Amino acid sequence: MAIPTEQIGSIPRPPQLLESIKSFETGAINAQALERQYDEALRETIIRLEQTDSPVITDGEQTKPSFATYPLTGLKNLAPDGVVIPFADGHQRQLPRLTSGPFRYAIHADSYTKAALGYTKRPVKQAVISASALSLLYPGVQIDFTEGRLSLKLDPSGALLRSFVALNNEVLNRFSAEDHPRLGVHVCPGGDHDSTHSADVDYATFLPDLFKMNVGRFYLQMASEPDRKRVLGIVKDLLRPDHKVFIGVIDPINPVVETVAQVRDRVLEAASILPIAQLGTTDDCGFAPFADDTSTAREIAFSKIRARVQGTEQAARELGV
Repeated sequence: MAIPTEQIGSIPRPPQLLESIKSFETGAINAQALERQYDEALRETIIRLEQTDSPVITDGEQTKPSFATYPLTGLKNLAPDGVVIPFADGHQRQLPRLTSGPFRYAIHADSYTKAALGYTKRPVKQAVISASALSLLYPGVQIDFTEGRLSLKLDPSGALLRSFVALNNEVLNRFSAEDHPRLGVHVCPGGDHDSTHSADVDYATFLPDLFKMNVGRFYLQMASEPDRKRVLGIVKDLLRPDHKVFIGVIDPINPVVETVAQVRDRVLEAASILPIAQLGTTDDCGFAPFADDTSTAREIAFSKIRARVQGTEQAARELGV
């Protein structure tokens, strides 16, 4: 596509998969039966994403317990009383706490990519959790999170955010210069049960440090931002020639499906401020980052993705690219 468009990651899981997960936890079904449901959900999700004409797809995180904790599956050296993340509507998420070393991933993200590639010939993008988010498991070391805006809420001085950037750059610097254009970072104020955890943190205090991340792509929540033009102007000043920025044109928290015209207008707005050659579109966040989040209907998620693809195409035609 003349203007690239990609989703962030998660798609709401089918009801039958959620029921199977509960049945497995109570011992009503075995691991093999649950794996069959995972496989079917993955296959159907990829088919549905292809039907939206998405040029790049993900696995919808169908087989992950959450976007954050999937590497911990099966680990025995964890306790449930880790960092608590409060959301604006009053609900909370709590991460586990590492009780003894060493810390090793039990599952690596490449396994999800390989499974998805078995069902599609289109390019597959994999969402992976950041090193800074997993550093939350370590007691008494640092409080850090993949959402930079939340780190500023926890520590308005910005020291936490700077440590977030430095820690992730330690990992990113292991990749070659040829790899960096393919690496990206996604940021938003959180999205769980239709609520956020840090939407009240000003983007302006966060973006200058974010753009020090050693990646070529930035995926930014923007559709739900109250003053998009102001923030887009900040992004323009921070962009380097080797950057590509994917602007959120879909709000997963809002149950109303955007029209193609609304998406087109948001793309045109961004293109009036940012260089078109460095512009892409995305969704503000995943639609169900945690497996048990059923606040967004599966059908609504696919309809919103289809509107993003079509609206981006329409904007590209109007821009003559």
